[in-house]
Amino acid sequence: MYNTDEILAKLNDAIANIEYPLQPVGLYEPIKYVLSIGGKRIRPAFMLLAAQALNADIEKVMPAAIGLEMYHNYTLLHDDLMDKAQVRRGRPTVHCKWNNNTAILSGDSMLVMASKYIHSTQLPNVKEAVDVFLDTALEIGEGQQYDMNFETRSDVSQAEYIEMIRLKTSVLIACALKMGAILSGADFATADKLYAFGEQVGLAFQLQDDLLDVYGDPKVFGKRIGGDILCDKKTYLLINAYQKADARQKAVLEYWINQKQYDDVEKIKAVTGVYDELGIRDYTINSISVFFDRAKAIFDDINLPMENKRPLWDFAAQLVNRNY
Repeated sequence: MYNTDEILAKLNDAIANIEYPLQPVGLYEPIKYVLSIGGKRIRPAFMLLAAQALNADIEKVMPAAIGLEMYHNYTLLHDDLMDKAQVRRGRPTVHCKWNNNTAILSGDSMLVMASKYIHSTQLPNVKEAVDVFLDTALEIGEGQQYDMNFETRSDVSQAEYIEMIRLKTSVLIACALKMGAILSGADFATADKLYAFGEQVGLAFQLQDDLLDVYGDPKVFGKRIGGDILCDKKTYLLINAYQKADARQKAVLEYWINQKQYDDVEKIKAVTGVYDELGIRDYTINSISVFFDRAKAIFDDINLPMENKRPLWDFAAQLVNRNY
């Protein structure tokens, strides 16, 4: 049985050895670039860990894992373009390194390549796994649309935000685990419990990401700290700050959100100052713990030997407790 580091090494080797068409260079070079600049490989790792927990040959599941990672990076490529993000994993985003049109076209091609990889998996239950993937891909689009809708609203509720990140982020982690289970011949109950476990881990993971965007170390986090504040992104922190703020604090938030020209450092400092006054950091940390506790309860109920499923929990704990 492989540990998480060994599985990640296998994944990285497989991704590094992807053979791309030679031409046109302008289409495939950005794809190769975005897959080569690192990343946590969370989704494919969960897929392989689930397969391993069910005593499957992870090499046979690897094409689906590569496809899911390629799909995830396609979503990031387009997400960065929509968010006008300049840095991803400490490197220039594709639309900054090349241009907007390249980011769109290379992203579209990544989606096709991802689908081909998943379909190429030579296992009996591949159709069922593909169905889960396609349903999830549609949900992620729904989540992205909700995220865009929230940009023009100041009344987004916490419940709405949690549902948005469930769709945009959490379901792909859940999908990875369920696909790994299905491809390994798991029964429906086990596959569904792994999916539910992944949903809760994904929610905790995204809230941690929101937290790190404001309170993380930029040298470790790999993205500019305060990026969500600068683009007025509705995060768990901002939504709860709006709900908890008094008139003065709300006026500060609205002032900076309505400013078209501003000093980046000053805006980040002012908004973070409101968060500090309201205790938003601790509130978010407590919420992360709630979702992770739910994940643990589901994990404990998964009917697999502890020695088989333990790597799944260790990896989840590593992600939720991360500072990067």
